[in-house]
Amino acid sequence: MKEFMFLLWGGYPDPSLSPEQMQRHMQKWTAWVEQLAESGRLRSGLPLERAGKLVSGPNKLVTDGPFPEAKEVVGGYFIISAHDINEAVEISKGCPIFADGGAVEVRPIMEMSM
Repeated sequence: MKEFMFLLWGGYPDPSLSPEQMQRHMQKWTAWVEQLAESGRLRSGLPLERAGKLVSGPNKLVTDGPFPEAKEVVGGYFIISAHDINEAVEISKGCPIFADGGAVEVRPIMEMSM
């Protein structure tokens, strides 16, 4: 088995959801994560806060970001195990983020020998 990272892009729930709708929304996420865990595929994963800092360039310029209004923001990640990238892609298709207009970037984690 290899490890893959799912980068969750966008897909934040509609802020106007009622508490009951938000609870149903979260139940879909909980069910999906529990399914990953029960199948032995889940290694780790968490949502990311919307605020942060970006450090870039040779001068290590620090700027605020990502910005909550941006649609192209990584909102969380999962590390899962799968036989190959095709299986990882199939697993990602069960993610509830798609209902909110988000996307999942599936990336193999490079194996390093130390």
